[in-house]
Amino acid sequence: MTKFCLTVTCPSRRGIVAAISTFLADHACNITDSAQFDDQETGQFFMRISFIPEEGAALETLQGGFAAIAEDMQMTYAFHDEAEKMKVVIMVSRFGHCLNDLLYRVKIGALPVEVVAVISNHMDYQKVVVNADIPFHCIKVTKDNKPKAEAAIMKVVEDTGAELIVLARYMQILSDEMCQKMSGRIINIHHSFLPSFKGANPYKQAYERGVKLIGATSHYVTADLDEGPIIEQDTVRITHAQSAADYVSLGRDVEAQVLARAIHAHAHHRAFLNGNKTVVFPASPDSFSSERMG
Repeated sequence: MTKFCLTVTCPSRRGIVAAISTFLADHACNITDSAQFDDQETGQFFMRISFIPEEGAALETLQGGFAAIAEDMQMTYAFHDEAEKMKVVIMVSRFGHCLNDLLYRVKIGALPVEVVAVISNHMDYQKVVVNADIPFHCIKVTKDNKPKAEAAIMKVVEDTGAELIVLARYMQILSDEMCQKMSGRIINIHHSFLPSFKGANPYKQAYERGVKLIGATSHYVTADLDEGPIIEQDTVRITHAQSAADYVSLGRDVEAQVLARAIHAHAHHRAFLNGNKTVVFPASPDSFSSERMG
């Protein structure tokens, strides 16, 4: 069954929902799920609607027909075919837990994405990636070659038609230029100890301070290091009886889960940028009908 979704961001005003629902009804589209949020502080309105075109209206027809409404209400909008998988490039360094978790979720259909390439500044995971029938690119990064390396990375992104870059524990800082060019299209994962536990061995630092909660944060990448709009977070409780190695193990698990949930939200067009924050609509039950998120 064909199913589309419409995402809308615009200044808040009366009549937005009525205009959208009337347009869809006039084009014989049956709404199956709808979520909206009116931000009173920013004056912005956000909406995501899933619908079935019962008389076979084409995506291009709906896109074109909606333009007049969008112009009148100053909307940023997009129609999406929910059957299409988002093309993703994963970048990784030497910590492979998030990469392996994502590859497994994609393999079993738990993430609605197609991994079109994996880029690393090391060779550690070449065999893992190639064995999954995914192109692997080793692009070394140094202080001297960083502009050239980022140009090579962007060439992979452009050649594959990737819509999203996922930093699955990629331990290199991206340039301001790359962050701006890919604004809203790079997702990162990091431990939630920043800024309390910076530098090497953050889990060891947390262990030495006897923290009771550890966690992870997934966010969109901006020029401000690890301070981009947050998409997803989670924590796990720690006791005095656990070792520093336990902290690392538990931290890896929560990092993998948080990153997967952030990608799931983005790929389903449920995450919206809202200044320094995000609006993330909950997943509807039908979004899991053919997926198995762990």
